[in-house]
Amino acid sequence: MPAEWEPHEATWIGWPHNKGHWPGKYDFIPATFAAIIAALAMSEKVYLTVNDQQMEEEARLMLSMLPVQVLNQLTFFHIPTDASWSRDHGPIFVYDEKQKLTLLNFTFNAWGEKYHPFDRDNAVPEQIAKKLRLPLVTPHMVLEGGSIDVNGAGSLLTTEQCLLNPNRNPSMSKEQIEEHLKNYLGISQVLWLNEGIVGDDTDGHVDDLARFVSTNTIVTVLESNPNDENYAILQENYARLKQMKNLNGEPFELITLPMPEPVYFNNQRLPASYANFYIANSVVLVPIFNCSQDAEALRTLRTLFPQHRVVSIDCVDLVWGLGTIHCSTQQQPIQR
Repeated sequence: MPAEWEPHEATWIGWPHNKGHWPGKYDFIPATFAAIIAALAMSEKVYLTVNDQQMEEEARLMLSMLPVQVLNQLTFFHIPTDASWSRDHGPIFVYDEKQKLTLLNFTFNAWGEKYHPFDRDNAVPEQIAKKLRLPLVTPHMVLEGGSIDVNGAGSLLTTEQCLLNPNRNPSMSKEQIEEHLKNYLGISQVLWLNEGIVGDDTDGHVDDLARFVSTNTIVTVLESNPNDENYAILQENYARLKQMKNLNGEPFELITLPMPEPVYFNNQRLPASYANFYIANSVVLVPIFNCSQDAEALRTLRTLFPQHRVVSIDCVDLVWGLGTIHCSTQQQPIQR
């Protein structure tokens, strides 16, 4: 599995349609997705999944009103979904032994069967493989794309809270899970963090915690307020990161991002995190939350990605669906 910053053919994204994921805020969500698509279109092709022709026409209308031209970078795919979290239900793209692009069809069970139905989401990798006419391999393991992050050089980050959760693969031991990840993703070591941030309904996806930004650099979020309920969680993960080593036995370089001020809706703490950024070919999309920490997060990521345009996306409404930019996107690497 190549790292996210390696060259993309396109980015997959699903047009939002499940109003139940943003109760009371859905009307604002299509505009947020349009902003994400507009930023991506400056960098690469965008493959947009829609349920049917009517949804395509609705999306086309909104996207045609953007101040930048995106439709010439856009390809629509009629692939019905239950939700629009493409990172988790979409295929994971890897290269096989002959360097041919291959899709992995991990099982999707809606984050431990928390939401029903999810059968259309679970069928997305097979549908995409048919549309692209690319090979599909089924690992027979529950896994969401947001639960892992790789450096393209043999290392994978994940959390015990998610991958070892009995609502995912209860019949598999930690060792068996590691072996599956090594066999199908072509990695050599699994680096285990503990648990995720408060409000994360995915049981601790790593893409809200810590991300590779180069083969030997990890950026991770830390909470500065000792009284915040995320403080101890993130300190524990940071302590683990400081003990981790790459395949050469060397420590990783660690860069910290702040956590935004807590975001609540209807008295529910939401999983707002700057770590949910997405690395495209020439842009990096960063969620912001209209607070003072936004500026520091953007400065840090601009330093880490000097060759990219770092674009902020207001995600105060989007995070009410319990995910933001990385959760909504899935990269398709170039065909080698």
